[in-house]
Amino acid sequence: MTKDLVIGLDSSTQSTKAIAWTAKGEPVAEGRASIPLSQPQPGWVEQDIEDWWSAACSALRQLAGELDMSRVAALAISNQRETVAFVDANGNAVRPAVVWLDERARHEVELLCEEIGQDTLHGVSGKPVDIIPVIYKLSWFRRNQPDIMDRTARFADVHCFLSGRLTGNWTSSWTSADPFGVLDIQSMTWSGNFLNHLGIHTGQLGTLARPGTLVGKITPEASVQTGLPAGLPLIAAGGDGQCAGLGVNAAREGVVYLNLGTALVSGAWAPDPMISLNWRTMTSPTGNGYFLEGCQRAGAFLLNWFVDTFAGGRDDPSVFSKLEAKAAQIPIGSEGVTVCPYLTGCMDPHWDTGARASFNGLSPNHGLGHLYRAVLEAMTLESARAISSMKESGLKIEKIVAVGGGGNSALWTRMFADSTGLPVHISRSLEASSLGAAMSAAYGAGWFQTLDEAAAEMSEESAPVMPDPGVFQAWRNLSDRQFASYRPEYRNV
Repeated sequence: MTKDLVIGLDSSTQSTKAIAWTAKGEPVAEGRASIPLSQPQPGWVEQDIEDWWSAACSALRQLAGELDMSRVAALAISNQRETVAFVDANGNAVRPAVVWLDERARHEVELLCEEIGQDTLHGVSGKPVDIIPVIYKLSWFRRNQPDIMDRTARFADVHCFLSGRLTGNWTSSWTSADPFGVLDIQSMTWSGNFLNHLGIHTGQLGTLARPGTLVGKITPEASVQTGLPAGLPLIAAGGDGQCAGLGVNAAREGVVYLNLGTALVSGAWAPDPMISLNWRTMTSPTGNGYFLEGCQRAGAFLLNWFVDTFAGGRDDPSVFSKLEAKAAQIPIGSEGVTVCPYLTGCMDPHWDTGARASFNGLSPNHGLGHLYRAVLEAMTLESARAISSMKESGLKIEKIVAVGGGGNSALWTRMFADSTGLPVHISRSLEASSLGAAMSAAYGAGWFQTLDEAAAEMSEESAPVMPDPGVFQAWRNLSDRQFASYRPEYRNV
């Protein structure tokens, strides 16, 4: 039988999706399973690594029930980033995995800056000093629970863990290792300086693999548990953010990838590891060049919080369409209302986990529509600022490709076009991370000569929303007023 399908296994924060794709990027069948989160203490967020495995097995078995698995040429994994498992020599958990949302290492950020140096931490890893990279979590354990560090045989990202269970090879792709904050992004090796500081060695981390290369083959034991054919090639893919960028064919010059999801991410490809507080410098999902990411941690979470708290909640399926209709009738600037959108802290450009949101300029003449529009405008302007800083640093940017639930909002996509002066396309695929992993699998299976070719052939986007040059100045004026309304320490980069 012809092997005409590849699988993108997307193990994200709260669910796993196994989707089979054709060489044209068309989804054929899928399986899904949820992954629970636990919060044993305020600010702590953990998961059982066995839930990662059981969700992957369940999703893959569902998929196997929908199609003939002998048609599958290869599999690749997209994974939640900045999450770490503590695994013993037998592959079992020493303790629960610590999820990227975890905040126990808040004080550790300052301590590591004093011990290693802020410029060194940022320059080697490409990550501005922030609570999210795994290096700070591991430093917290070394300082507070050293027995956990000493009992751990392997510190594994999700890609590494699932690769180990599926093939016996504990492999981290460059893009799944990179978010740990201990990878030297120029040499693509684990940083000996950082590992020495943590008191661990390279043998306790995943074997590093370039995206698109062979990790191993599905073992007979994993075949029984997952329904995958024994011997099926597993190809390196990696971090879900980079996989999504590849999935919308944005890992190339001239394109900004915009993920309008729980976190709002704007990413652009760069040939060199450009370092700035205006973005995180990530490794590219193609293995060539880098991916600059501006990130708003709250993103759509801020919208959901606003609706649940002030607008009656999301139980009403029409609540967003009603608010959008009201907001669309209000001019740019929300008639004086501005919002600082740092509900769960600020990543770029201030990197302050203690930052908080505010609504400013309220009067009796304002209603829910004004507040909703002001929230959209605030998030739009934060992303526009990140994109503008990338352009000012020399990147050529010609268009935006959006993905995620927010892409369904005609008002919001119009805002992005008008505020940046760039055309906005919407990705046809709602599962860009799985598709990006599938592109890696397709390349690894030999279907395409390069990952860039795979991305071009397997992606599709809508006709553009073109910017209106007549309102660009209004957005410039709003931007000035918006940032002037922030607390003084957040007004300037």
